[in-house]
Amino acid sequence: MSAPERIPPRSLTPPTRLAPPPSTEASRLLPPAELLALGELTVRGQVREASNAVLYCTVEYDGHSAPCVYKPVAGERPLWDFPDGTLAQREVAAYEISEATGWGLVPPTVLRDGPYGQGMCQLWIEVEVAPDGADGEGSADGDGDGEGSGEIGGAELLALVEGDEPGPGWKAIGYAEVGEGRTALLVHADDVRLRRLAVLDAVINNGDRKGGHLLPAAGGRLYAIDHGVTFNADDKLRTLLWGWAGEPLPDDVLEVLRRLADQLADGGALCARLAELITGAEIEALRARVATLLRTGKHPEPSGQWPAIPWPPV
Repeated sequence: MSAPERIPPRSLTPPTRLAPPPSTEASRLLPPAELLALGELTVRGQVREASNAVLYCTVEYDGHSAPCVYKPVAGERPLWDFPDGTLAQREVAAYEISEATGWGLVPPTVLRDGPYGQGMCQLWIEVEVAPDGADGEGSADGDGDGEGSGEIGGAELLALVEGDEPGPGWKAIGYAEVGEGRTALLVHADDVRLRRLAVLDAVINNGDRKGGHLLPAAGGRLYAIDHGVTFNADDKLRTLLWGWAGEPLPDDVLEVLRRLADQLADGGALCARLAELITGAEIEALRARVATLLRTGKHPEPSGQWPAIPWPPV
């Protein structure tokens, strides 16, 4: 993928010179969610290219510290299809569902007070960068004939390729204009981590899954961020991860969904926690989406009633 189409890393605009992130070694001795909830927040900078206020902070508690992201409710822009001042709660709800699946795809996230009022506080994930000298150029079809691959943290997750077939190890998303009247096929990796994320997005009804929300981390982990526009009672699924649309869900995924359905039953701890974050109607819609996935046994397909891919896609 040529440089302009690569997914940009998150960048910072510090109000003053930004200090390097503190070591997270100590934070490993304390559950991250507890550190985020109890620690003192200090704002260090602002993340650019975000539609809402996103502040880079450090959190410290009892000798433990870690970098984190703080999104105050006061910095949320109103949306026509979501109640005002609810995006932070939806981010936390997405974390709760991610934890309930056991997949750990969403970084530890809590709702708490901070320097600018109540907001979402999430552990900062350091993206694993490509080895020195790697330029990210490559082919998604493995034979050098492609347009080039989008390489994030050394892990190729998205790519633009020439032709009409994605090639082995890739799933087609759709066609994209690349300039001078040319189009290329946008593809994502046929990766078990992305497949689980596609299911999670279908469960939480994610209306904005972009490429820039994918954070490959050390140890082969993949995290996903930015879950403010989720859990709407109406179908809002918009994502880049359509490559498995209509395909059967793997057996292990169906088992996870069955356990999740049990946890969402009335009277359960997960249901009680979600009731603090989203509405009763949204919880009922959540249950219905899980039930539909179990009934059909397939990945959802675009409804055709609105654009299925978010814009901009990265």
